Formats: sequence, structure tokens, C-alpha cells
Amino acid sequence: MKTIDKRLVPTPRIFNSSEFLLLIFTGFAAFFTYFCMYAFRKPFVAASYSEITGWEFILDYKSALIISQVLGYAFSKVVGIKVISELHPVQRGKLLILLILASHLALVAFAIVPAPYNVAMLFFNGLPLGMVWGLVFSYLEGRRLTEVLGAILCVSLIVSSGAVKAVAAYLMLEWKIPETWMPATVGVLFLPALFLSIFVLSKTPQPSQADISARKQRIPMSAKMRWRFLGETNLGLLALITAYVFLTAFRDFTDNFAAELWQALGHSEAPHIFLTSSLPVALVVLGSLALLVFVRNNYRAFQLNLLLVAAGGVTCITATLAFEGGAISGITWMIAINIGLYVGYVPFNCLLFERLVACTKSLGNAGFVIYLADSSGYIGSIGVMLYKTFAQPNLNWLQFTQQFCYATGFACILLMLFSLFFFTRLSRNYYSRSEHITTVAY
Repeated sequence: MKTIDKRLVPTPRIFNSSEFLLLIFTGFAAFFTYFCMYAFRKPFVAASYSEITGWEFILDYKSALIISQVLGYAFSKVVGIKVISELHPVQRGKLLILLILASHLALVAFAIVPAPYNVAMLFFNGLPLGMVWGLVFSYLEGRRLTEVLGAILCVSLIVSSGAVKAVAAYLMLEWKIPETWMPATVGVLFLPALFLSIFVLSKTPQPSQADISARKQRIPMSAKMRWRFLGETNLGLLALITAYVFLTAFRDFTDNFAAELWQALGHSEAPHIFLTSSLPVALVVLGSLALLVFVRNNYRAFQLNLLLVAAGGVTCITATLAFEGGAISGITWMIAINIGLYVGYVPFNCLLFERLVACTKSLGNAGFVIYLADSSGYIGSIGVMLYKTFAQPNLNWLQFTQQFCYATGFACILLMLFSLFFFTRLSRNYYSRSEHITTVAY
């Protein structure tokens, strides 16, 4: 009899024919499901609403719309900590459809209710949408191919917002759709593709035994299980979530005010810029993250995710310094900081927490940790919006983005280094215990 570390036990090869089909059908179904969700969440930010008045005594109308929607989205994330972590697989498909239809109904109400009172409708638009990510990712987690599937899904985070804003801008410029009716119109255009992608996604098989052996079984979590996980990861998880608050707030700000940023950089009359600038970002992020599927050791992959987040912070800082020094153009700067942002942001949405759950002793699922981080992140996003509105009202969009870029970059670097130190110590403690040693007979 001989004892060996579990981490050294060979695992089956990465791809076979059934997993290749899973990669194609499930990966792209997940991508298009979340891509289409953005048609219900982000089209309104392509409009300026400059002719609508009524909120000037507090903040401008568009900022009020964004805060209202993010409040609903953030509240949904808080509720999702319990709902997503306890959800059973059979409930996912129908719930996805109901959530999207409820969101679209709110957009119709936004067009019907007179401004500025229709601001409240954006809260009810964001409220159901916050659950969509967790539902979609629940089909993908706990698999040997989760990195590739997750990377495909995460590309939708990068390209969907730009694509939807491009469609929205086209409808207003070419079809002369009014600003208030434009969001509901965009939603109608995307509904057929959404229903088809959800149907395909609902046919995803459960993780195989090889998946369970490699990544641990994922099960609904009770309150006791959630508290056990928090007790196990404590300060390390807190550092991760704090970094994610910075990334979410920065990502939300640059996404919601992309039209104003491109205008400040001299590209206000080019709707295609929203999409074309996001394509190189998607390719770089997809390529770098998908490679992690070949790292079979869960803890090593987790470490690499932490280093990727830190590298994203370095990219944001370096690009902003180069832009301020005149070394790169505005377009190059926007692409570079978005590469840095999404290289840091995307791992948190699936890949980093997927590997963290696989490394811990606690049973459960990645959805719980994702929604714990997401709820904190969107609360931080609201805080940044209020800070910009009331504490820095005279600072223009470009200057504020540059300052925010530095803050986010340094936060990512320092907090990832702390997390790396914390989880390295935790890992050594785990694997020094006999419960992590398996006995194999030769």
C-alpha cells in the first residue's frame, strides 16, 4: 500500500466526443442567453435623455435611471445569495424565461409612464435580471470544461453591452425610435433568439462522474453550509470580494457612461465604436482564460486566476499612464483599460470562484460565492455613482475615469497579493492533514 497526494492522481483527458458537443452547444447557448439578456438591461444607456427634465434638483435624469436600475439589480443579487445557492436544476429554464419577460414588461411600462416618474420602472427592470447570470452559470459549473465554457459565457459580458448599444443607437438614428420606446423595441428584437438559446441550454446534461472527480460535486447549499464556507475562507474571501467591488464599480461606470466617454474622446457620431472596440478585448480575455482548462490542479489554477486579476490591474495603470503621457491614442487607451478591466473582472464571475469551491473542504456551489461578491459589487457601484454626482460634480467623465482606473488597478494588485498569501497558507494546512491523502494499491 502506498499513500499519495490526491492532487497527483491522473485525471482523464480533457476532451472526448461528448464533451466536444457539450462545448459547442452548451457554450454557445449560454453565450447567447446572456448576450440576449443585455438587450433588456443596457439599451437605455445608449440614449442621452438630454431633453427630459425633472431630476435636476437631485441629479441628472440619466444618472437617476442608472441608479434606479442598479438598485434593483443589486437587490436581486442579495436575494440571489440564497435563491441561487439553493436552486434545484429542474427549476432553471422556466425561471429564466419568467425573469426576462418580467424585465421586458418593465421596459414597456418605462415607455408608457410619463417622465420623470418612469425612473421607478428601471428598478423593476433590473430586479429580475440580477438572477440571470447565476442561473446560466449553474449549467456550466463543476465540469472539467468549466474554464472553456465559462470563458465563452464571459465573452458575452464584454461584447453584448457594446452590441446592444450599437443596435439601440441605430434604432434611434435610422428608425427614429423615441428614446423612451427604444429599450422595449430592442428587447422585442432579441426575444426569439433568447427563447431558442434557453431551450438549447435547458438540454445540458448533468456533470459526469469524471467531472465530479475532478471538480467535486455541486449541490444546493443550506444556510449552515454557507456559514461553514465563510468560516473556512474568511479573510481571503473578504479580500477577493473587496477587489471585485472595485472592478464591478469601475466596469459599471465605464459601461453606463461609455457614450459620454467616447464623446469626450471625439467619437460621438460612430455607433459602431461600441462594438468594434470590444472585439479585441473579447479575443484577448477569451484566449487567456480558456487556457486555464489545461491546468488540472485546482489550487494552481486558482493561483493563476489571482495573478491574472493582478495583471489586469497593472494593465489599467500602465495604459492610463501612457495615455496621459501622450504615448497612445484615446481609442487604444479605451481598449487597453477594458482588457485590464475584464482580465480582472471576468475570473470572478465564474472561473476564480469555480476553482476556489473545488479547492475547499466545504460542499456547495460557485453560485453562492458569485452572488455574495456580486451583491457587494453592485452596492459599491451605486456608491461610486453617488460619489461622482455629489462629491465630484465638476470633474468631467474622462478625468474621473482616469482616477478611478488608478484606484482599481492598485486595489487589484494589493488585494490579490494578500489573497495569494492567505490561500497559500490555507492550502498548506489542508494538504498536511490525513483527510486529504488517498490510499492507492499497486
